[in-house]
Amino acid sequence: MKHQLKLFSFIMIVVGLVIGMGIFRTAATSAKYAIEPSVYFSAWIVGGIIALCGALTYAEIGSRYPVTGGYYKVFSYAYHPSIAFAINCIILVSNAASLSSVALIGVGYFTRLFPEYQFTNTHIASISAIAIVLFYFINLKGLKLSATAQNILMLIKIGMLLLLVGALLFPNAYATNTTPIFSGTAKATDWIKSLGISLVAVSFTYGGYQQTINFGNEVANPAKNIPKGIFGGILIIISLYLLVNISYYNIIGFTNMQNERDIAYVVVDKILGTKGALIFSFFLFIGVLSYVNALLMSNPRVMYAMSTEGSLPKWFGKENSNGVLTTSLTVFTIICIIILFFSQEFEEILSFTIFLDCFGMIASSATIFKLRKNTTYLNNTGIYQMKLFPLLPIVFMIAYAFVGISIAIDKPQTALIGAGVLLAFMALYFLRKKSTTTH
Repeated sequence: MKHQLKLFSFIMIVVGLVIGMGIFRTAATSAKYAIEPSVYFSAWIVGGIIALCGALTYAEIGSRYPVTGGYYKVFSYAYHPSIAFAINCIILVSNAASLSSVALIGVGYFTRLFPEYQFTNTHIASISAIAIVLFYFINLKGLKLSATAQNILMLIKIGMLLLLVGALLFPNAYATNTTPIFSGTAKATDWIKSLGISLVAVSFTYGGYQQTINFGNEVANPAKNIPKGIFGGILIIISLYLLVNISYYNIIGFTNMQNERDIAYVVVDKILGTKGALIFSFFLFIGVLSYVNALLMSNPRVMYAMSTEGSLPKWFGKENSNGVLTTSLTVFTIICIIILFFSQEFEEILSFTIFLDCFGMIASSATIFKLRKNTTYLNNTGIYQMKLFPLLPIVFMIAYAFVGISIAIDKPQTALIGAGVLLAFMALYFLRKKSTTTH
């Protein structure tokens, strides 16, 4: 493939892959589990460092294994088919949970448009399900947002973030009861435990960098531009997220943040009034719908790829007259709805999502060790090679192990369900293989 991405373009791709809708809700969740502001801000800095280690690792994996759908295919390359099948399936379930989480964020802000009504978690989950089903039928018809529409939605999202950062220019709106960043009273063990739980929401917000695996061979002068592009992109993201969080902290106050849900609404309400906050909420809801649509479009293609390799039955590759993967789209949508109604609360779905992600992140990043061993002939050929190997992938894997253990300690039932899902998919692989062999 012709090298065509210049440094600036690659930086913008990295930023676009990571910045999503999570920051408008996950900051409140992260604050809720932080015993003091120092934990909260440390979690956002540590989360950025983890993202940097991961992005650099995945970029080299993509350089050494440049295939379409690299994140999916790399499991088949490095592991037993049963493990590859199970991990790819839990990634699909995780993506469905992620879609459900973001839908809940959007609908939470949408309900702000109707202050006269009291919305319960069941109401919000039901409206989220309706939105998902609506886009399911839109996708069935083969309708797609144009590139222009997607760009407009991206600009709206960036504009909303800049508005939150701009709130720092309104000191009169600052909270009067801001908690000191360092209290000096927290025990070290409690501080670390709190950091692990706070990192759950932060990890969700920084997600997306693993897709750098798809650009390892598409960047001009990769040995030079990939590390610069990833470092520059992650630095922009960390800076932007920290500024937004400083805005939340100064304007809402840390204690109030811990008890809030639609945290960005409160900030905008303070600086622009209720009408401004309602307009903000409307546009945020529109941005969430675009994310829902994007995930409904992309995930059925993974199922299709798995069906072509024989991991899933052939009917997962069935298309309608509009070229839409009907079975895969329907199954993925059903998974989203099931997760919504079994969990309903954002924090529960978030923990489930990240716990499943821990398996996928650790397993996928670990493939760099096998690739380094098996592709020595690519060394010094101009591909990207990370400078701090094996430190970066080891730090990345330890960090996700820490997050996964933190979830298991804080929400053991969620962890058991996640582990059960993984084992169930492995069992399903062997059952299907046995059935295929018998017939």
